[in-house]
Amino acid sequence: MSENLPPTIDPVAAARWHQAAPVQSPWLHEEVGRRMEDRLQWIRRTPQRWCDWQPVRGGLQAHDAVAQRYAQATCYVVETAPRMQAAAQARWSKPWWSPDRWAGAKTVVGQPPAGSVDLLWANMLLHTQSRPEDMLQQWHQALAVDGFVMFSCLGPDTVKEMRDLYQLLGWPAAGHNLTDMHDWGDMLVHAGFAEPVMDMETITLTFASPERLLQELRELGCNLHPQRFAGLRGRAWLAQLHAALGQHLRVEHSEGQLALTFELVYGHAFKPAPRVALEGESTVSLDQMRSMLKQGREQGLR
Repeated sequence: MSENLPPTIDPVAAARWHQAAPVQSPWLHEEVGRRMEDRLQWIRRTPQRWCDWQPVRGGLQAHDAVAQRYAQATCYVVETAPRMQAAAQARWSKPWWSPDRWAGAKTVVGQPPAGSVDLLWANMLLHTQSRPEDMLQQWHQALAVDGFVMFSCLGPDTVKEMRDLYQLLGWPAAGHNLTDMHDWGDMLVHAGFAEPVMDMETITLTFASPERLLQELRELGCNLHPQRFAGLRGRAWLAQLHAALGQHLRVEHSEGQLALTFELVYGHAFKPAPRVALEGESTVSLDQMRSMLKQGREQGLR
């Protein structure tokens, strides 16, 4: 794994986007969340507590699907940007007198206690992080032993048509570089996870016009490359971009539709019991002993 991954995310721009992103779940996020939720059918363990990390952008419909699958499980909702926190509070926090507060599974808006959740769910988030390894560490800390993480993000072939077009026109990069799924697997292991399983697929979306295409991209994110265009461009540049998109992204025999490719990366891994370093004389805490015995009983039951 490269020590420079992710190699081209401006941390200031990433922090700015985190605070200013639209308070909504883009269509693509919901679609990816739907596909990731379908993969839960292969997980034998039923979580008693789970955590959805930044679901306001990650996908509220996807959140509801997971909540319905684990209808008896307590859920923690983590949002760290003020606007997203307000949206989460408005959606999930109920007044004390509301009957909904006492019916069904409990949803808590806030950080879960360390080592408390059996599933950490994060949809379409990691590709916007300037230090994703820090976020993986937070997820690892939140998970109980033998709990598992499921996440999705964009891969390096995302909007390759736009990247090629910008290069052809001699412009700065159309977007920051995105991390390959094999490097995500390495980062999971480095963060303390075990048995990482990585997968990817591509989706091609078509758009009726350059304007609609750019609107979709603005909803999904922004260019976080340190060498992106500095400052604003004018109307002449935008007209040039529209013309270039219409010329180079046009799909033949599709009534003038423009096509963009999105690479989707899925990751899944378990949190193993902590290893005890064996020396001439070793001390094992009671909690460590319980975790080791529990892991031995549950081995092979996943």
